[in-house]
Amino acid sequence: MKKILIINGHPDSESFCADLAISYKNGAELSKADCKLVNLNDLKFDLNLHYGYRKRTELEPDLVQIQQDILDADHLVFVYPTWWGTYPALLKGFIDRVFLPKFAFKYRDNSLLWDKLLKGKSARLIVTMDTPKWYYSLIYKNPGHNSMKKGILEFCGIKPVKITAFGPIKSSNDKKRQNWINKIEKLGQDQK
Repeated sequence: MKKILIINGHPDSESFCADLAISYKNGAELSKADCKLVNLNDLKFDLNLHYGYRKRTELEPDLVQIQQDILDADHLVFVYPTWWGTYPALLKGFIDRVFLPKFAFKYRDNSLLWDKLLKGKSARLIVTMDTPKWYYSLIYKNPGHNSMKKGILEFCGIKPVKITAFGPIKSSNDKKRQNWINKIEKLGQDQK
C-alpha cells in the first residue's frame, strides 16, 4: 500500500487549497492508499531558522512528527498558493525548519557535492495562482515551481516531482473550480 503525505501550505484553513488537498486525499483513499493530510496552519512551530545551519535550533514536537511522516511516506503532495511569485511564508518557514542537513541532505567533507537523503520518494505540487499559467512561465520563468522542484525536493533526492497548477483563481467561477477539484481527485486516485 502506497503511503502518501499531503501537506497543505495555505495559512487559511477555508481556502481553495484546503479543498484541493481534501480532494486529493479522497481520491487516494478510493484507491486504498494510506494517506495523511497535514495543514501547516495547525502545527505549532517557529517559522524562523534563527541560526541558519551554524547552530542547531531544537525542533518542536510537531516538526519531529512531520519529519517521521516524511520518512515514512512514499509520495509527498504539497498544496499551496503562489504569492509574490513563490509560496507563503508558512510553507517557506516549514521547509527551512524541516528539510535540514542530516535529515534531507548531507554535505560531503571538503566537497561541493552532497548526499540526497530522501531518495526513493516522489512528489506532486498542486499550486494555485492568480497569474495566468502562461504568463507565470513565459514572463516570470516559474520561480516558485523551480524553487520547490529543483532547489528543494530534487536537491534532497525526491523525484520525479510533478506540478499541477491552476489559475487564475480570482476570476474562476464555481464550475471551473469544481472541474479542478475533480481533476485533483483523479490524480489522487491514480496516486500521482
